[in-house]
Amino acid sequence: MALRQSLGLATRDYFHEWQISVCFVLALAAVLGPMMVLFGLKFGIVGSMIEELREDPAKREIRPVGSGRYDRAWIESLRKRDDVIFIVPRVRSIAATLEVQSDRANRILPLEVIPSAQGDPLLPPGSAAPKGLGEVVLSASAARKLQVSVGDGVDGSLSRRFQGRKERVHLPLTVVGVAPPRSFSRDGLFASVALSEALEDFRDGRAVPALEWEGEAAEGERHYTGFRLYARSIYDVAGLEEGFERSGIEVRTKAADIETVRRMDRTLSAIYWSIAVIGLAGFSLSLGASLWANVDRKRKELSVLRLVGFRTGDIVWFPVVQSLYTAVLGWALACAIYLAAAWSINLMLAPQLEAAQEVCRLLPRHYLIALGLTLGASVLAAVLAGIRAARVEPSEGLREI
Repeated sequence: MALRQSLGLATRDYFHEWQISVCFVLALAAVLGPMMVLFGLKFGIVGSMIEELREDPAKREIRPVGSGRYDRAWIESLRKRDDVIFIVPRVRSIAATLEVQSDRANRILPLEVIPSAQGDPLLPPGSAAPKGLGEVVLSASAARKLQVSVGDGVDGSLSRRFQGRKERVHLPLTVVGVAPPRSFSRDGLFASVALSEALEDFRDGRAVPALEWEGEAAEGERHYTGFRLYARSIYDVAGLEEGFERSGIEVRTKAADIETVRRMDRTLSAIYWSIAVIGLAGFSLSLGASLWANVDRKRKELSVLRLVGFRTGDIVWFPVVQSLYTAVLGWALACAIYLAAAWSINLMLAPQLEAAQEVCRLLPRHYLIALGLTLGASVLAAVLAGIRAARVEPSEGLREI
């Protein structure tokens, strides 16, 4: 009962002296509001850069430099790694081309053949991946030039010189998908690994029984000159690059670009938290000193409460409750300041931004973190005043009567 009465008295006293309370709230909002805007800018700018890195598959790609000699067992061992999300073998670049034409376009288009499979990062999630020897996914530019869409048929052809004579074969293909322009900007064709192997075998003079292409029988285990590999996340690229270098395989990655953004994030985070700690520490000391002075100013009233039966713990709650009111109201005002500032900043920079992109933004959890830090700082500030209030003796009230 005494605790509830103490909380009620603290509440009524806080709002009765509303001028002083408003000053406390404004002081907190003046510190917290700009910090939220600063963090919103940091999170919006750097967060957008990191998000762009995550969404761009090219940033997670690891490409071997030059030609190597890789067998299927080596490819499968990489596929089992947790930091690898996609890998397929590649045949020689000179063999990875195909001439394609359609009934709707009066042209023959030479296309680069990219080996693909289900889960290819360059293809839209959930879209169809090329399977077998008769399905392909065209790049957007190739589909536009051939005037075809999903479900249409095209004719692929390739030639070779075998046993002194020139041969050309044709292969009917079905378009099962069109890759977005951002994924592959050149004229290209995504095909299954089996189809890319068949094209290489034909050009090398080997037979492809599945397509009834004649040639010499294949001998020995197949080896590949390269591979297409994508890390699970941008944070796995550097580790994979180091692993390949230790194995003597030279690769090309975007690890330097990723590290630049991560270093920027760490630097800005360090600067922000330094400012935040200094600001919150300064406000805590200021609020603590004000609450201390408030307790000294009301020693008579507090001693009377002790005299009528309030315990020490009940008295300690008096400055703590008032500091919590300041924290919540100051946080709410700081959020309003941030929302107004963020709206203005994003509106001014809207012409330079993509649709739905924001330079200054916070997530819901950031508001909760700000509230938690503010409550914690306010409670710490109230501790000194609480200790001061706990030392008020009932006899002080008797001397004033």
